[in-house]
Amino acid sequence: MTEARLVVGPFNRVEGDLEVTLDLAGGRVTRAQVNAPLYRGFERMLEGRDPRDALVITPRICGICSISQSAAAARALGAAMGLQPTPQGALAAALIHAAENVADHLTHFHLFFMPDFARPAYAGRPWHARTVERFTAMEGSAQREAVKARAELLHVMGLLAGKWPHTLAIQPGGVTRAPGPREKARLAATLRAFRRYLETVVFGGRLEAFDALAGTDALMRWSGGDVALFLEIAADLDLQSLGKGAGRFLSFGAYPTEGGPAFAAGTWAAGLAGPLAPEAIREDLSHAWMQGAAAHPLQGMTEPDEAMAAPGYSWCKAPRLSGQPMEVGALARQVVDGHPLALSLAAEGGGVLARVGARLLELARTQLVMEQLVEGLTPGASFMAQGTLPRHGTGAGLVEAARGALGHWIRIENGRIAGYQIIAPTTWNFSPRDENGTPGPLEAALEGVAVEGPVPLAVQHVVRSFDPCMVCTVH
Repeated sequence: MTEARLVVGPFNRVEGDLEVTLDLAGGRVTRAQVNAPLYRGFERMLEGRDPRDALVITPRICGICSISQSAAAARALGAAMGLQPTPQGALAAALIHAAENVADHLTHFHLFFMPDFARPAYAGRPWHARTVERFTAMEGSAQREAVKARAELLHVMGLLAGKWPHTLAIQPGGVTRAPGPREKARLAATLRAFRRYLETVVFGGRLEAFDALAGTDALMRWSGGDVALFLEIAADLDLQSLGKGAGRFLSFGAYPTEGGPAFAAGTWAAGLAGPLAPEAIREDLSHAWMQGAAAHPLQGMTEPDEAMAAPGYSWCKAPRLSGQPMEVGALARQVVDGHPLALSLAAEGGGVLARVGARLLELARTQLVMEQLVEGLTPGASFMAQGTLPRHGTGAGLVEAARGALGHWIRIENGRIAGYQIIAPTTWNFSPRDENGTPGPLEAALEGVAVEGPVPLAVQHVVRSFDPCMVCTVH
């Protein structure tokens, strides 16, 4: 029986608006309802427009993952056109996208996640004073270093994309800027400087050594940089057991090039890897303030229920793969890719430690990927293929944003956008219940969490471990 109900929100240090309603019994969460309270309507704005307008409009869904939206829109248009980027165009687009995702991971760790451990509630813990000095919001020394390193990394955008955010550099056939030898040299220098920062400050050791960690025990023995401070906190607060997931993961595959994606596409559930079957995706609307029936995104609609009638409790739809909720994000990507550390973290429950640890793992691995992408650039090659938009057609653009699987689906009729649907990573992770009453990944992860006080820190740790971007959630 529910003893109390607590509404937590709005959350600070979250992109967009978020509320979580918790039913409590015995001081623990028995049921969670996650509400995305802001409807924006980007999908409706696109209807009736020239299909190319998607390249301009969708990146403006979000100011921190606009490249991801741009890449998905370009892929969707390319699929409708029957057009593939040139090999060098795909490589450059992957580099642009990877740089944004790395910047997002760095921002999440330093500015969104770690400051919660500097709160006075943790005073007296052996790590608290060091955390206050390094991660106090707006003041910590680690934050100042991270912001500076992030700004220097984003020089990649200036060299390849012209600007960030909201660039038009990524197109269905490749990229608009063909880098020459000078740009290639500057890109390599930028990444060398960023590697020095990561190895000196964040990891306190070689990235290759972190990439070589084979299990959770090895991770917990890592002794360098701010990563070691996080691991000390995680061990003290048992973040490994906090916010465990259902163990179902999805990845669309990250950074596709001529030789395939840098991180594999697929699924992972109950310890078994599986293929990616995007045709099995359905958007359930039973508990969303949306009208209509469950449908695949190509047939789906965005019809808001202005009455906000029950049993709806969120503007967020509930995407499901073969009827199941799927967790997406860095942990999902690395599990699907088969990395031993990620598999170990997932096998032990996939809680807060797993999600943040996998994000750090990906920070190291994506730096290595970016270095390889720069090495593969060939000045003088073709970076763009030309194509023609069809009068009628459909296409899907499936990419990996920092926070997980992002899909754009376009339907073109008479040369205009007849339908456009977007499923963002936070739509997957922060979805409401479906028609079977099955909770979304965050709702499930919050069940059983101990709640103390009006601002329960354990709940905040679980929520932030998913790195929500609510403005992307309902577009």
